[in-house]
Amino acid sequence: MRRVFLLRGTMQPEQMHICIIAGEMSGDYLGARLMEAIKKEHPGVLFSGIGGPQMEKEGQQSLFPMSDLSVMGLTEVLPRIPLLRRRIAQTARHIRERKPGMVITIDSPDFSFRVAKLARPFCAKMYHYVAPTVWAWRAGRATKVAKLYDGVICLFPFEPPWFELEGMRAAFVGHPVMESCIGKADGGKIRRELSIPADAKVLGLLFGSRMGELNRTGPVLREAAHRYAKDNPDIHILSLTLPDLEREARNLLQGFPCATHIVTDHARKAECFAAMSAALATSGTVGMELAAAGVPHAIGYRMNALTWQIVRRKLSVKHAHLMNILFESEVVPEFIQGRCRAGNILPALKTLMEDDVARARQRMMFDKFCEHISAPGGASSSDLAARFVLGAAASGITSACS
Repeated sequence: MRRVFLLRGTMQPEQMHICIIAGEMSGDYLGARLMEAIKKEHPGVLFSGIGGPQMEKEGQQSLFPMSDLSVMGLTEVLPRIPLLRRRIAQTARHIRERKPGMVITIDSPDFSFRVAKLARPFCAKMYHYVAPTVWAWRAGRATKVAKLYDGVICLFPFEPPWFELEGMRAAFVGHPVMESCIGKADGGKIRRELSIPADAKVLGLLFGSRMGELNRTGPVLREAAHRYAKDNPDIHILSLTLPDLEREARNLLQGFPCATHIVTDHARKAECFAAMSAALATSGTVGMELAAAGVPHAIGYRMNALTWQIVRRKLSVKHAHLMNILFESEVVPEFIQGRCRAGNILPALKTLMEDDVARARQRMMFDKFCEHISAPGGASSSDLAARFVLGAAASGITSACS
């Protein structure tokens, strides 16, 4: 007797079809790890959807370049509305025509939720990975998410109740950054390759993953680092950026009174972080990555003034860095909007680079933060996410014997 599994919404026996949609680099990473975990349970699974290079390595051919969706801010979005509308319609049409047994959208809520609304009638099961930050702003989104999705995967332990109150399934799986071994790399190799002495201090400059972030926040971080380097010409600057932002990042590194280095291979992110004495970063997922890697750091962020006026009215938290939000204290110095000035950042940078007590204090808090965001039970967060969606989808799986 041979068992044949059919997932409602598909026509192919013994093959599960999952459409995974990611709109930016962090989502590409999450999607790739999730795909890897799902394949362990269903080796013959078919993937389709939107993703970047990491998801493509796992076997998904993106419907269109993921970079089409990597835009943030009102003034940045407005000129691209026609393209975004076409991409939303294209993605929804793909789901309508292919009828995957499951759709998983990853973060990028503005895009994901619009696709989900259009595609919901044509998909048996639909899940969202990375719960929207309803605890930070626009709490009403929890109700919206409950109407669109069968379940939501949460990265932080305090998130599930927000969605369970709306009657939907929610699971805390921990943050995948904790399964990346990002804090266990050896920075010696990349130091040797870049001719950085073992005893030299290295300042990381991380300008962000979007062109708008690099253009608005990058010059401020650059100026703070430049002022510090004038008094400390023996330091080395190490910038990790994306290949399509390399030219702009190199422009920002021109004219430094110290040695500068740039790396575009994100497979070496952990090595780069391990080589850093401290870092200045554009606010985002990189803050959690630096914390997991144990790198003392500060963050900055500038957005368009009009966008900021809209956003600030809806915020319900005082901080930007997730660790600061969790501990309700500015453990990591943050310089947002009006405070994002080189003169404000410079004193914090000096402390990060020179005060061993302050550095040790920040690292101690990093350890506590990592305990909070680690997957429960010592499991892999990606494995838990896969089990959540596959277990929930079991109600849509029927079996037959032949």
